[in-house]
Amino acid sequence: MPSLDKRTKKTGNALLGGLLALCLASALSGCGGAGTTRPSSARTQGAGGPTAQPRFGSVDCREVKCIALTFDAGPSGNSARLLDVLRAKGVPATFFLLGARHIEKYPGLVRRMAAEGHEVASHTWDHRILTRIRPDEVRAELERTNEAIERLTGRRPTLMRPPQGRTNDTVHAVCRELGLAEVLWTVTAKDYRTTDPALIRRRVLAGADRDGIILLHDLYDGTVPAVPGIIDALKERGFVFVTVPQLLAPGAARPGKVYR
Repeated sequence: MPSLDKRTKKTGNALLGGLLALCLASALSGCGGAGTTRPSSARTQGAGGPTAQPRFGSVDCREVKCIALTFDAGPSGNSARLLDVLRAKGVPATFFLLGARHIEKYPGLVRRMAAEGHEVASHTWDHRILTRIRPDEVRAELERTNEAIERLTGRRPTLMRPPQGRTNDTVHAVCRELGLAEVLWTVTAKDYRTTDPALIRRRVLAGADRDGIILLHDLYDGTVPAVPGIIDALKERGFVFVTVPQLLAPGAARPGKVYR
């Protein structure tokens, strides 16, 4: 029988290992960072209370089953085809765009995203892991992207998604300073690991739920072919597609807060 000291040490190591694994697996609020806010909670936080708020356009996610389709790390060579699909299906999306080799390379697609009613947001300039760099570097990653998007669309982003979902108190503080809210996700198809559209579709449909935020990447070859089937299947289930701001309305994303 092991000694009490050995058992205590073993138990402590197991607990520590479990906590570290949880932090790495979730990568949602960065261990020790602020918690996340669900869309349903955000909808109650508008001034005057939820009953006093106007509807957001023709969609009220307090009354209908909403879901948000989001795409990271574009624009890409596949984005034009994706935009064609979204237009044909009448579905808005939220695009978290990269600066280097993306916004720089496809400025016309950024303009088209905004012109066609999609939400254009930031995914940083160089996809650096924000929890590993200095505050001034975090600020530069976000400011440069914001300026590029504003120059092309006439509107400065109010949303960002941290690369790999990794965030912490420092990132929250910089985002608050820059007027940005952080948006994570509830469903991912891990489309960076497969080119199989059928598998991507199955993964999304398995995790989709009311107020969900779907994470996809249109730069991978299997993703855009999966999108029509995802849209059709979720519409059959009664879902209404909205942008992230629509998902939170009549509340609004607050700078420095994290939404999921």
